Amino acid sequence: MIEITDLAVKNVKDYLDQNKIESAVRISMMSGGCSGPSLSLSLDDVKENDTTVEKDGVSFLMDKGLSETCGAVKVDFIESSGGCGCSGGGFTITCEKPLPGARSGGCGGSCSSGGCC
Repeated sequence: MIEITDLAVKNVKDYLDQNKIESAVRISMMSGGCSGPSLSLSLDDVKENDTTVEKDGVSFLMDKGLSETCGAVKVDFIESSGGCGCSGGGFTITCEKPLPGARSGGCGGSCSSGGCC
């Protein structure tokens, strides 16, 4: 299951509209980082093995294999006024199951907080 919050959809839709982009948004796993693999968003086309969720005219994609690995996934947008080195907020992607190879911490509090890292 993929859950996309209203605020996440609004921010994706604003970006796509401002840049005149007609593409789907892929949820994928990227390796590395101080806490191991994480989920990210990118622009992509629908592929045969995708789970697709459409909300307010925006299509979100995720490979079915990754969907099984993660369980339920939630994409949200957190508005921020700074405080941890970033401003304007950003997307957060959480999943029901731990990602393979995920570690907690590793570089102090900045990554383990889940904030802007």
